[in-house]
Amino acid sequence: MSIQISVANQLSSKDIKELSLGLLSAVQSGASVGFLADFSLTKAEQYWQEVEKEINDKLLLLLAKEGNEIVGAVQLEQCQKDNGSHRAEVQKLFVNPAHQRKQIASKLMAQVELLARDNQVSLLVLDTQSGSGAEPFYQQLGWVKSGEIPNFALSPEGQLCATSYYYKVLH
Repeated sequence: MSIQISVANQLSSKDIKELSLGLLSAVQSGASVGFLADFSLTKAEQYWQEVEKEINDKLLLLLAKEGNEIVGAVQLEQCQKDNGSHRAEVQKLFVNPAHQRKQIASKLMAQVELLARDNQVSLLVLDTQSGSGAEPFYQQLGWVKSGEIPNFALSPEGQLCATSYYYKVLH
């Protein structure tokens, strides 16, 4: 079945449930997307309800669907400062572990770039846990590592870890 990527303008209760289950699964599998191992379905649902309130022309939520099921997502937040309107941050990229190895993350990132260009964004930034499997993934997509900050965030297991910062100039 093919993967379809779309921008969400609002989330149904079914969407919130699927996003919550996928994110919970990703965190339980070790994905470092800002949540600790005690992350629960209730916390996940609360998180997506808050995201839905923020969806607008500056925070975009892209969903990956296989059939009618949400299997991954990523957020793109355009800078709100006057001097930063040309840049945006890629946030919370995840694919439900049951659906990994299908190029879903690559498709989400390609769509992020298209959407950024459509919104006159010429610079994308993101951060990820240093040494994670995400680093070679981003590098393969042409992202450039700009630096690393030690002890920046807690891993899902609660250990202090370094965070790597990446950027991509869009032409």
